[in-house]
Amino acid sequence: MRVNRAMARLTPVHWAMMAFTAIPAPALADECVQEKAVYGDMDDAYELRFEPVGSQAAATSNKFKFAVRNTPIVADGVVMRSDDLLRANGMIMFNCPEGDVTGADLRACTVWQGMIYASDLTGNISALPAEGAGAAARLFLPALGPSIRESSIWGEGKATVAPWDVLTLKGCGE
Repeated sequence: MRVNRAMARLTPVHWAMMAFTAIPAPALADECVQEKAVYGDMDDAYELRFEPVGSQAAATSNKFKFAVRNTPIVADGVVMRSDDLLRANGMIMFNCPEGDVTGADLRACTVWQGMIYASDLTGNISALPAEGAGAAARLFLPALGPSIRESSIWGEGKATVAPWDVLTLKGCGE
């Protein structure tokens, strides 16, 4: 395959943003609320499944499970809104200690942290929808793949495929 010079200069973020418009998403976005949305990567190696927040702290706007398919690994995820409610800061954590923990403890169990962006079917970028709102067609988690390669869920018997940074809506949970 021949790659022209312009294509060779594209960064991973450019490729991920192009994927927003290149990967078809099901029409589920109109039928599913965000707290029931289920997303997958294009290699079908990961699943991100949102859940209702319930009685969690007010700072948490969304929560989810992040599973590495074909392994027993299921990490916990939370989303916290910025003060202006326009940005959704997400974290994926695996085997975090309970109770009183230090910053070092949290850093050791954090798989990924960053902004979560949503996209509709036409590629318009926005903040992650809150609970009760219609599910986003796609999610963009910048540097998700590299973060997983550097985390505790990577290695033999664990994750061995780094996901793309774009996850596509693939279903609606119960």
